[in-house]
Amino acid sequence: MNDQTQPATVRVFIALAPPDHAKEELARELRPAYGTHPRMRWNRIEDWHITLAFLGELPAGTVPLLRPALADLAADHQPLRLALRGSGTFDDRVLWSGIDGDLDELHMLAADVRTTVKNCGVAFEDRPLRPHLTLARARRGDRSSAEEIAEGFAGFTGRRWPAERLHLVGSNAGRSRGPIHYRDIDAWALGDKGITGS
Repeated sequence: MNDQTQPATVRVFIALAPPDHAKEELARELRPAYGTHPRMRWNRIEDWHITLAFLGELPAGTVPLLRPALADLAADHQPLRLALRGSGTFDDRVLWSGIDGDLDELHMLAADVRTTVKNCGVAFEDRPLRPHLTLARARRGDRSSAEEIAEGFAGFTGRRWPAERLHLVGSNAGRSRGPIHYRDIDAWALGDKGITGS
């Protein structure tokens, strides 16, 4: 009976996630904007992440094929020291916070993730990496709110934190009218040969 409720495809990406204290630090900075811009579509704080590779909709049966290769890759990479810093917008509508810290290592990890996925036979659109956290989206026709908020915390610099786990994440995007929610399909410790999936 459960087979009927399982979707045939899963929307998947591979990411790093800031720890709670780093997200809370940025959320405190954003708190005034939550009140002054209630019509923004704010992402849930627990869903903030740094996408390394967006794979899109995959057949559900493809996802298990990625697990062993991503576990090996995670074991071969050391944790990164990162921080949330600054702000900006994409297309005047998408509000983001930037990433600072071990950016060369972050780009190398993302390149290795993408190579690993391709070696597993998974095709996806390989866009250039622009490390960021997506925080909110302005509604169509609203060209000012995201820019106003970004200007308000452009000078923000959070404390550094270690990115210690690689996450394989699934989302419900496009499956319901409500907000997008993310869930870990699996996660692996970086640089730890002794730990497999969670």
